[in-house]
Amino acid sequence: MTGGAGFIGRSLCAALVARGDHVHLVDLLPGARQRCAVTALPAVEVTSADLATAGLRELLLGVDVVVHLAARPGVQPSWGSGFEHYLRDNAVVTQRLLEAVGERRVVIASSSSVYGEVAHGAVTEDAPLRPLSPYGVSKVAAEMLVHTYVARGVDAVVLRYFSVYGRHQRPDMAVARIVDAAATGTPFSLRGDGSQCRDLTHVDDVVAATIAALDARIASGTVINVGSGRPVELRTVIAEVSRQTGVAVPVTNVPETAGDPARTAADRRRAAELLGWAPVIDLADGIADQIEAAAVFGHEAETVA
Repeated sequence: MTGGAGFIGRSLCAALVARGDHVHLVDLLPGARQRCAVTALPAVEVTSADLATAGLRELLLGVDVVVHLAARPGVQPSWGSGFEHYLRDNAVVTQRLLEAVGERRVVIASSSSVYGEVAHGAVTEDAPLRPLSPYGVSKVAAEMLVHTYVARGVDAVVLRYFSVYGRHQRPDMAVARIVDAAATGTPFSLRGDGSQCRDLTHVDDVVAATIAALDARIASGTVINVGSGRPVELRTVIAEVSRQTGVAVPVTNVPETAGDPARTAADRRRAAELLGWAPVIDLADGIADQIEAAAVFGHEAETVA
């Protein structure tokens, strides 16, 4: 598993070990990632490596299936000169992995950012790809590479994750920043009026879909949305964090920025048909999980990287 000590990777790694799998976790492992709980599990082999330069065929020895989570995230840093880093970490690394993977199945994590704006309804996997940011473009490039290698016989499945949240979420992401605002009193920077909608999908639901994609008998090259299918306004998330913490989340309004869609919404029918998957965690329970893991309201939890 690449990126296995990151936000989604930690929960996926723990779930795979719980079902009896041995996991080879490959990550750069900076700072707190070196101390995260999954790196200490007996069934986890850990390698710190830069996938843009490492010998990937050697890293894949003894591996049966691959989950590729490693990527450079974030919309705003992808503008300007930052784009070259996104191409390296999201496109070049994916191409190197596809060259090395051989006959193994590889599940590639993509993003709802490839779609751009979803004005109404729910977006299907066959919709045109119209990313609004260089980050989204880098994920489209990675997907195009997947389809190119599928034509050469690689067994690859693409999962488009929608707005994943929950424990261990990166501190720069919206829900984490809202929880931090409630805990510290530092205002949450709200872009626009808070009416923007996100298809928030809890990390445990994403983990379940990813494991299903590893096991499912589905055609190579299949692309599947992994989203809750329940878009929620950002101001509703703020209100839910306030309700659960008993603290009015301080907010400061800032201008909207380029690259952020007003709305995302996943059509889940393909995931249900091919993976037998549907999300089970609602917003209230998912927010409660994130608040508890943040360890800022009298709870104990592992440090978030």
